[in-house]
Amino acid sequence: MLLLLAVLTFGLAVFLVGEIATAPQRRRHLALKLAATYGHRRSQSANTLPRFGERVVAPAVERLAALALRLNPKASAEAIGRRLIAAGLSQRISTSQFLAVKAALAVAGVVAGIAFGSTVAAIAVVFLTPLLATVGFIGPDVILTFRIRERRERIRSELPDALDLLAVSVEAGLGLDGAIAKLTEHMQGALVDEFALTLGEMRIGEARPEALKKLAERVPAPEVSAFVRSVVQAEQLGISLGRILRVQAADSRLRRQAAAEERAMKAPIKMLFPTALFIFPAMFVVILGPALLNITSSLNFK
Repeated sequence: MLLLLAVLTFGLAVFLVGEIATAPQRRRHLALKLAATYGHRRSQSANTLPRFGERVVAPAVERLAALALRLNPKASAEAIGRRLIAAGLSQRISTSQFLAVKAALAVAGVVAGIAFGSTVAAIAVVFLTPLLATVGFIGPDVILTFRIRERRERIRSELPDALDLLAVSVEAGLGLDGAIAKLTEHMQGALVDEFALTLGEMRIGEARPEALKKLAERVPAPEVSAFVRSVVQAEQLGISLGRILRVQAADSRLRRQAAAEERAMKAPIKMLFPTALFIFPAMFVVILGPALLNITSSLNFK
């Protein structure tokens, strides 16, 4: 019975992961289908049943998301949504789906702990069940944190080149909006995606300072915050925007160089632990092994 429950829970988790992974493709296919049938009226029968995803999957996702919020009252959907945006995953997975994955993995951990512990020993259930449930619940947050950190580092490395292109465009006579549009045409990456989103917000009527402040909120990097503050102050005080962008590009490039030097200086310290754990024991075996064998043979001979 426990094995069957574990298999069912694992199948549900695989199904949810598959639904989340294929969600962008299905949304794109639905958008193309709606565009192809635009303007054509079609009468639907009153007896037509909703799809399986609408009847079963969507309510299950909402219930699991509510369960995840109850398990962690300090978390909120808004905070998790901001973290998904910072990780660049807001277009792939929604907040409810992320919370549902956490709850599903926690439930799967409980079932797996009970199933595995019951086959080994009863005391193992007490230790394995909360351990696996905690790992399943915290695991997505840990992965999301690494994604946020990795994306932030990519944005910090791309910022100097982007600022150089913005400065050249502004000095050539383009406004900031046109310079950002030119940036999105000639560059790619996480930073360009954020600038494209900011440009879209400005085009739909958002004030430029507010759109830039939202950019700084989405990308928690000091270089981006300094760039936003400088651009906003330059517009308020009437300072040349091209000069400000040049200064910001040089400053962000110096910060990138300093960060690279810091990582290079930390490398020997990080290499010390694997060296002490894996290389030194092998060296001791190679160096001291023959001597120990000779001593042992001489003692046996005596």
